[in-house]
Amino acid sequence: MESSARSLDFIIDTASGDHPFDPYMALLKQNGVLVLVGFPSEVKFNPMSLLVGSRVIFGSAAGSTKDMQEMLDFCPANNIYPEVEVILIQYMNEALEMLENRDVKYRFVIDIKNSLK
Repeated sequence: MESSARSLDFIIDTASGDHPFDPYMALLKQNGVLVLVGFPSEVKFNPMSLLVGSRVIFGSAAGSTKDMQEMLDFCPANNIYPEVEVILIQYMNEALEMLENRDVKYRFVIDIKNSLK
């Protein structure tokens, strides 16, 4: 992550579990924005992460169940589908190498059910 420091304008953090925020703040350029859409129990970071670089942390709720259902109904009705690459967990190391090499076209989705067969 050090090689990617100050390289991103925008990060959407979808993790709901507790995790450190300072490493992600360090990835943001000046005036960069970290948007939290997950729901960790705590958000801890060094205040200098905001002050140096004029960075911003912003939060957004995902919406109600009704809103999500409307979105899920809208997508197939309008032929909107996610582009993902489904992998077995056994290929996780290869997937991480692809991420490091920036050789990823789609979001990886781990097929846990078939990985455990």
